[in-house]
Amino acid sequence: MPGPRKDTHVKRQIRASLLSLLADRELKEIPIGQITGRAGVSRVSFYRNYATKEDILREHIRLLFADWTRDFDQQGGGGDDGLLGHLFAHLNEHREFYLLLSRRSLFPLLHEFLDGIVGPKPEYPNFGAYLAAFFSYGLYGWIKEWFDRGMVESADEMLIWLKGRGNYSSK
Repeated sequence: MPGPRKDTHVKRQIRASLLSLLADRELKEIPIGQITGRAGVSRVSFYRNYATKEDILREHIRLLFADWTRDFDQQGGGGDDGLLGHLFAHLNEHREFYLLLSRRSLFPLLHEFLDGIVGPKPEYPNFGAYLAAFFSYGLYGWIKEWFDRGMVESADEMLIWLKGRGNYSSK
């Protein structure tokens, strides 16, 4: 993504504009000119900061996850269960945004960030990389299905079910 990584007024305006437009239309139906017009910025400002419309959403997710990481670290972590509990709480807190991604078939953008947190790393030995990939895709599938089904269960209930995944039948 071109431009600096800092969050500027222009970038906030562009993000807000896209999210507003995305509420009513598919991403492919939203022209750059409409995003910049609603944001009150030039097309040059858009291209100075982003290569694609998806980059705007990636940045929004990155900023949400930066807040999530900061909160998680301030609370002292808590191992895998703490991480998962905090993740489900984060997803629930920002449910409108993530539901919007889901409705617009953009949910795979979330997997990019989950993979960065729990997915395989180049330095992992093969078995560790396969295990991390299994966990990353499994967690993504679990979350995606939760969103696809309307997030009926609470974040706490999802964590309980995930931790006891072998102990529940079709509920």
